Amino acid sequence: MTTQRWVTVCKRDALEEGGVTSAIADDREVALYLIEGVPYATDNLCTHGDARLSDGFVLDHCIECPLHQGQFDIRTGEVLCEPVTEPIRVYPVRVVGEAVEVDLGGSK
Repeated sequence: MTTQRWVTVCKRDALEEGGVTSAIADDREVALYLIEGVPYATDNLCTHGDARLSDGFVLDHCIECPLHQGQFDIRTGEVLCEPVTEPIRVYPVRVVGEAVEVDLGGSK
């Protein structure tokens, strides 16, 4: 069983609908998304190359890496196309008042 460890990463108004931003959660850099009003969080580093996903392109529930255009589903971390072969880690997210929190103990 995994222990929950909620960490505040930003304020709610830092998330833009259909966009991506980055934040530091303890010692991890995470990418934060807001899609159809629902917040999501993933690791910010692409598993294929040394590129920040927060510099990438968001379309629906997909983030495209800016380096080689590999794509991931931000809900599951699943690989959507080559050259990416390894999924990214996703984290549970919740909004408490104006704070956006990421559960670092609940990563998948």
